[in-house]
Amino acid sequence: MRTHYCGDINIQDISKKLTICGWVNKKRNIGKVLFVDVRDREGIIQVVFISKNNKLFQLAETLKKESCIQVFGEVKKRSCKNINLKIKTGEIEIFAIKLKIFNYSKKLPFDINCSTSQKNRLKFRYLDIRQTKIIHNLKIRHLIVKNIINFMNKNKFWNIETPFLTRSTPEGARDYLVPSRIYLKKFYALPQSPQLFKQLLMISGIDRYYQIVKCFRDEDLRANRQPEFTQIDIEASFFDESKICMLTEKMIKNLWYQIKNFQLKKIQKISFYESMKRFGTDKPDLRNSLELIDVHDLFHHEYIFKNFDIKKHRIITLKIPNGIQLNSKKIRSYIKKAKTKNIKHVFIIQIKKLKIFDYYTQKNIFHNTKEYSIQKIIKRNKIKKDDLMIIIYGYIKSINKICGKLRNIIAEDSKIINPLDWSVLWITDFPLFKKNKKNLFESMHHPFTSPLNENIEQLIQNPEKALSKSYDMIINGQEIGGGSVRIHNKKMQEVIFNIIGLNKKTQNEKFGFFLRSLKYGTPPHAGIAFGLDRITMLLTNSVNISDVIAFPKTTSARCLTTGAPHII
Repeated sequence: MRTHYCGDINIQDISKKLTICGWVNKKRNIGKVLFVDVRDREGIIQVVFISKNNKLFQLAETLKKESCIQVFGEVKKRSCKNINLKIKTGEIEIFAIKLKIFNYSKKLPFDINCSTSQKNRLKFRYLDIRQTKIIHNLKIRHLIVKNIINFMNKNKFWNIETPFLTRSTPEGARDYLVPSRIYLKKFYALPQSPQLFKQLLMISGIDRYYQIVKCFRDEDLRANRQPEFTQIDIEASFFDESKICMLTEKMIKNLWYQIKNFQLKKIQKISFYESMKRFGTDKPDLRNSLELIDVHDLFHHEYIFKNFDIKKHRIITLKIPNGIQLNSKKIRSYIKKAKTKNIKHVFIIQIKKLKIFDYYTQKNIFHNTKEYSIQKIIKRNKIKKDDLMIIIYGYIKSINKICGKLRNIIAEDSKIINPLDWSVLWITDFPLFKKNKKNLFESMHHPFTSPLNENIEQLIQNPEKALSKSYDMIINGQEIGGGSVRIHNKKMQEVIFNIIGLNKKTQNEKFGFFLRSLKYGTPPHAGIAFGLDRITMLLTNSVNISDVIAFPKTTSARCLTTGAPHII
């Protein structure tokens, strides 16, 4: 039906007669000449209808926006005054010889070339996808997948599918369940990840596996999370942490070069504890140079900090670059964001000529602080003229959580992040366990993660101090992937299960099949999973994950296009 895509026609096609198919993007009638912009997935081209060809011209006049048509015509060069450099076909146009109308379009519920509500966009997603932006995002997603497949195949990984209908295993979120028709009152669970299957493939001797696979998690949604998401799943036998990180670094660098023509710099590694201390988060955006600076050692004699306990509290400073330019409303908003029940004090201070000059909060906290201590505080923060400084005192966990967010807000307000730059790093050495709301241990990542120290007795005695052989890749403050070296010893796996409160009966019920497999010569293995949706978000400069998924759900997990979920 077509010989060329609209966006692929160029100046070398002048004088060629060809056929295009697409949708009417715009129509302009100037009397004796009718211009119709025809659009397909590759771009837009202008089609010209001349009134001399009366029958063809009259048919073209009936066209409505978004009607689906076929045009046969001759490519000609535009006159100099009519060249449009905003589109890649702007130097040429097609003079129509034949026109076929496949389907007229009724009036659209919204203009696809203008902004509209998210609800409208998702209800009529098939129209929304016609936008240049969404089409472009889906094309980039296709190219990302193509590059990953080529990379993995070159590195001798096999693409193997794993089941969607499986059993429920504890993985951190609620499962989506599917009732069995044959086995009454029994259910399949849709996988939150192929974790156990890919480990079973390593035990099977597959050696190197990958899969671009759908995963399902019934949890609260946000801008970078959907109930069903696509994972780039990778697992390899006889790989340690450094080898799997090195391989996937190459994959990501290759991806950024192929899609963005950008050469990522050497990727640094930061431990979880260092990241929390310096940035208040385990997902830092290193384009933001601001850090949380500990200053408790310089406030020994101040009454306001008399109950300071280094095991529980932090006293930190955070620079506000050129903060003197901010209005008082903005400064008060920082104080408001920082003040919670677990933050004891918040102060904002102006520095002038390397001396404390003014306070934006009521209390003077420098009654007993020596001049040299003040100078040290200023020096540690690398304070410059017109900077402000915020001092916050409170419980460690609250300080980290609040200041990690505040650091990003200040950086955005101060415009210190270069949007054209990329920050890529590994966060390593996570705690193996964390405490839940019931003050019980649970896995920081998942219970199949290998401890850094494989001494079982020490692990049993001090589980709260145990670190893991795990690693997350962070780009521009977004976690795009995470993985670990896996446990390949049955006894170690049982110990981990015991620590997180799974008794023998529960272990056998939930994981008996997996524990049994560990008895049969399990190789050491490691793996990682990358979020395809998040990677595509970054590579298309999108702010919402729904802009890179063909048919996304709303934040309340509804599909507005089909009306799912619905009563059956």
